[in-house]
Amino acid sequence: MSGRAIGGPAQGGPTASGPTASGSAADGPAVVGSAPLVLARTKAELASARAGLDLRNGPVVLVPTMGALHAGHGTLLRAAGALAGPDGSVVVSIFVNPLQFGPGEDLDRYPRTLDDDLAMCASTGVSLVFAPSAAEMYPHGQPEVTVDPGPAGQVFEGQFRPGFFDGVLTVVLKLLHLIRPAIVVFGQKDAQQLALVRRMVSDTDAGIDVESVPTARDADGLATSSRNRYLSAADRKVALALPRALSAGQARAADGASAVLSAAQEILRSEPALAVDYVAVVDPRTFTAVRPDHGGPALLVAAARAGGTRLIDNVPLVLPAGPGGGRLSDAAAEGRARDAADD
Repeated sequence: MSGRAIGGPAQGGPTASGPTASGSAADGPAVVGSAPLVLARTKAELASARAGLDLRNGPVVLVPTMGALHAGHGTLLRAAGALAGPDGSVVVSIFVNPLQFGPGEDLDRYPRTLDDDLAMCASTGVSLVFAPSAAEMYPHGQPEVTVDPGPAGQVFEGQFRPGFFDGVLTVVLKLLHLIRPAIVVFGQKDAQQLALVRRMVSDTDAGIDVESVPTARDADGLATSSRNRYLSAADRKVALALPRALSAGQARAADGASAVLSAAQEILRSEPALAVDYVAVVDPRTFTAVRPDHGGPALLVAAARAGGTRLIDNVPLVLPAGPGGGRLSDAAAEGRARDAADD
């Protein structure tokens, strides 16, 4: 791939607040440091760099992100590398998408850490990073045509953040068109987003495999998130009620959906400083709340605010079939839990 060499993060390369590592389309994409990592800031640079990936024999695997990469993203990048194999390529998009932020949300203060993001990408064998501006992605401003997420996008996160999934699916579809991956990788923490991306890819016959990676957690149990850096020490202590509640609910899975929900709600009520938006047991494909006698894969989902920081989380469940269903064997339960996480 052609491109001009720039300093890597340790040698005074691009920063989120200072000059970025981008040339004109004529300059071509930039090569970051001595690592075989190419940074593209425009669609033209992306097309030039993407053409070089076609010279390889393996699949192109995309990991869409909004940057501010953390340990959870590292897990995604390593999983993408395994899917790409020795002959494939991993592409990471870094774009804080304005379409998925509503009025009063944290678009302006959302962390932007391009130096550190490039370093993580280089260290995990990423071949290409696409980090466009909003003007590059939406040259005519707010797009007139967006992706409607359907009924599953109007509940839970869709209810509390109107228009959020329209923005998510619109930018993901644009990235799929621009990068043309064989596989796209998402984390299971954003379970509703994952379900909607799967449905969009299926309904539009995109011909792309959607792979998921289990939620990464810090040592104290909190799901890794770029927004965790907003939490004060006191807020983080409050936020830990969220994973505790999910764990308590998951432990009652063999007793059915009602028991799961009751156990989770009890923990959440014990932390009055945590402002709960929702907690529910849902079908992992449709995100409709399950009936009390539901059997099979399900998800326990929750969203809450600790201080000014809003967090989401979920855990997979395998619920026993109705009153006469009884418990699954340990082996069957383990296998169906994996199925629930992958759906």
